Amino acid sequence: MAYVIGVTLFALGIGISLALHEAGHLLAGKAFGMKVRRYFVGIGPTLFSFRRGETEYGLKALPFGGFCDIAGMTTLDELTPDEERRAMWKQRTWKRVTVMLAGPITHFALAFGVLYLLASTLGLPNLAEKPVVSQVSSCVSDARTNEQLANPTCPPGALGPAQAAGIRPGDEIVAVGGTATPTWTEMVAAVRESGGPTAFDVRRGEETLRLTVDVPTLDRPGAQTAVGVAGVSATTSFAYGPLEAFGATASFSADMIGQTAVKLAEFPQRIPAVVSAIFGAERDPDTPVSVVGASRIGGEAVEAGLWHLFFLLLAGLNFFMGVFNLLPLLPLDGGHIAVIGYERVRNWRRVRRGKTAAAPVDFTRLSTVTMVLVLIGGAVMLLTITADIVNPIRLTQ
Repeated sequence: MAYVIGVTLFALGIGISLALHEAGHLLAGKAFGMKVRRYFVGIGPTLFSFRRGETEYGLKALPFGGFCDIAGMTTLDELTPDEERRAMWKQRTWKRVTVMLAGPITHFALAFGVLYLLASTLGLPNLAEKPVVSQVSSCVSDARTNEQLANPTCPPGALGPAQAAGIRPGDEIVAVGGTATPTWTEMVAAVRESGGPTAFDVRRGEETLRLTVDVPTLDRPGAQTAVGVAGVSATTSFAYGPLEAFGATASFSADMIGQTAVKLAEFPQRIPAVVSAIFGAERDPDTPVSVVGASRIGGEAVEAGLWHLFFLLLAGLNFFMGVFNLLPLLPLDGGHIAVIGYERVRNWRRVRRGKTAAAPVDFTRLSTVTMVLVLIGGAVMLLTITADIVNPIRLTQ
């Protein structure tokens, strides 16, 4: 039941995101006096609709997608006499660009809002692997299995190496034995190679302390020889107060947008792996997923009680939709913005040469390219949906 609830909630989140995207176009268009003929949420057969003023609002059967019909978005749009002067393509450049940007911006705003709530409640994940201590062990002992490692038997009053040296939860270990440790992985590697009294540089608040940890060498699972152990655990997430959460969320959002741009650039080269997965190959976790796959992962996250992962997925999907819609390809918002920008630069150059502004771009000349891109996009969507049904990415195998 938890899985079904998770899938349903994630799908609902996607539907709300897409509805808000179109609402961004709607509100911006109306603010600039453009005529918005229709605003519908979903796709497929119409369930119901009503008219408020000059706009028809409605809900369709499938809660994915939607559309906002603004009169005169391109010169191909047939206009009634009362729509002629309000046609979108006749408006000033900055107004047209703002209307097109309003859709993607809603995705960024929604993702930021989700991450802010996460930052101020459950916390943001430690993606940078900052070597911040979450717990300090009361003792350490030899362990040849992970079960022994997870359940050490500590005598009363025992102190672990780090605890005895004065290391506390919240401390950031910035160097071990004079070697800088910018990440937790590098810190662990430095500790494993050490032994005996070792200098630990620890950042605590605004000051940096040098503490000496008497590092014992112990057996650990997978290690051929005894390794150094300090007795500290990593911080996997950081929670913030209401004010500091804004800065943390902004920084985290910038990182996620950058990662999204990188993933989009790698998108074409990952398609063959999706095809292979459909025919039985092991599914690469880095391959693209559809809304079906994302919803399934969201359901598994809820089933496992990993709500922070659920909201991270939802925020990440919104960043993806925001960045994707800004690509300069028709029929995406970025494609329309590219055409508007081209018209502006072209006419500016013509005026400087003493010529009159040229006619708007003829979209019939772009129809072939647009159709090819739509077909390619549809094919990719079909491939990812198929892969997510027959060979989905799972949180646990």
